[in-house]
Amino acid sequence: MAFKKAGPDDMKIEARGKRPSAVHLVQEAITVRIPDAVRLTGMSRSRIYLLIAQGDIESVKVGRTRLIRIDSLKRYLLQETSDAHD
Repeated sequence: MAFKKAGPDDMKIEARGKRPSAVHLVQEAITVRIPDAVRLTGMSRSRIYLLIAQGDIESVKVGRTRLIRIDSLKRYLLQETSDAHD
């Protein structure tokens, strides 16, 4: 999957009050919310919470919101795909 570089049109989306897609957020974000992680990975919400509880992916709680670190999520997925090929 190739990500396109964020440009001026992406800023117009935010200016109009619409939320950009999860794919656009990954280009700049260091964390994503649980629903975005579900959309990005295809994993279930329950699986994401299980991975957090097991310490397989890192998250932080800010107020009532649970944020998942993008680098931790990528690291987990890369490890899983390399383990599958071994």
